[in-house]
Amino acid sequence: MTLSFTTHWRDELPQFYTAQLPTPLHNARLIWRNTALAQVLGVPDSLFQPSSGAGVWGGETLLPGMSPLAQVYSGHQFGVWAGQLGDGRGILLGEQQLPDGSTRDWHLKGAGLTPYSRMGDGRAVLRSTIRESLASEAMHRLGIPTTRALSIVTSDTPVIRETREQGAMLMRIAESHVRFGHFEHFYYRREPQKVQLLADFVIRHHWPALQEDSDRYVSWFRDVVRRTAKLIAQWQAVGFAHGVMNTDNMSILGLTIDYGPFGFLDDYQPGFICNHSDYQGRYSFENQPAVALWNLQRLAQSLSPFIAVEALNAALDEYQHILMDEYGVLLRAKLGFFSQQQGDNALLDALFSLMAREGSDYTRTFRMLSVTEQLSASSPLRDEFIDRAAFDAWFARYRARLQTENIDDAQRQHQMLSVNPAMVLRNWLAQRAIAAAEQGDMTELERLHEALRQPFIDRNDDYVSRPPDWGKRLEVSCSS
Repeated sequence: MTLSFTTHWRDELPQFYTAQLPTPLHNARLIWRNTALAQVLGVPDSLFQPSSGAGVWGGETLLPGMSPLAQVYSGHQFGVWAGQLGDGRGILLGEQQLPDGSTRDWHLKGAGLTPYSRMGDGRAVLRSTIRESLASEAMHRLGIPTTRALSIVTSDTPVIRETREQGAMLMRIAESHVRFGHFEHFYYRREPQKVQLLADFVIRHHWPALQEDSDRYVSWFRDVVRRTAKLIAQWQAVGFAHGVMNTDNMSILGLTIDYGPFGFLDDYQPGFICNHSDYQGRYSFENQPAVALWNLQRLAQSLSPFIAVEALNAALDEYQHILMDEYGVLLRAKLGFFSQQQGDNALLDALFSLMAREGSDYTRTFRMLSVTEQLSASSPLRDEFIDRAAFDAWFARYRARLQTENIDDAQRQHQMLSVNPAMVLRNWLAQRAIAAAEQGDMTELERLHEALRQPFIDRNDDYVSRPPDWGKRLEVSCSS
């Protein structure tokens, strides 16, 4: 397949960007590529073997049809209006046209200064690019909508964060990089016609079935609400904390985007804060559903010049119902319930209370619960709890609930093992791969990526173990 690139954004939204070439790094070299994604996109192996330097992966060359640009947007950060933001270190190289008619953005992160860099240097570091590559692929394999990583380039260019680090670039692939903040930007500039122009653009390219709908704007916004609610339910079910849910980090398509200070739960702590810059806990794990709704309300405000407020509020009113319905479906599947019964919420709440009191590992608890035999009081999960009596009491209630359904153990266990992962990307695993990569050893990076491709397969290594003590004390900031 020949790679073909279009320029929809450049041609249809001329005031929504600045043309900008990438700024190459010093002695850049390709250290990782996503072979599976490259095959889906039809990227030939030869592109990953440039005759010199890092080629397109390091912003040194462009492919035919690419027209690089930096998008402008704004946003609310930690609940405060931050004004103009935009692609401060990323450049949209081009929009690949796929055979099915869809497109994929090729977005190069760490590509250098743009007009939207503000006080930044326009760079990314090896640490952050590795974290994003691992996290986005882990989420993809868990079945959660996300941007994806295609390649990582490192270099000899020094970049100063908390310490001196290696400059790097990551090629990020997404159906679209449009964020809530794109709409906010022109709303707050008092240019509602441009907000509507952008709405027309995303409907035309990503919701084409709505184009002839007389209520297309309302139908579109309702679907944005639906996608967002379902995404958050999936985050909560798998124990994922984003860490920086600013409106400029919210995808209009309901994708997980902008991996920075993320973290998967180790010990079950509802108030878990993965971003050490989040001093007030605004983006704690338990706050994510409410924050997403707040962000949707900011988007609705931006759309209010051409969508009736009553219709916007009606769509927003659907958020909680969709979220709880989806979360209920996901958690019943994690518990092995094939029907919805009165008392299920109380049973789940009792488990979460027990887990929070004991500091139970979130992923291991549900994985070990998956091998429950409904007529046996023995369980490998019992040894994970200090208060055995409390666990035994809950487990007896749980087994009694399982027996109300005519589902044999084998069928239920198979279903549970398919939704309760054996491994997630714990921060300490990512840090171990980063430490080795910073010393020039990519073995652990490749090994971890390979393991994350099969998160529902049981393993006998430390990828499925509780983190060591040092792994629980890792601090991750927005600079990650």
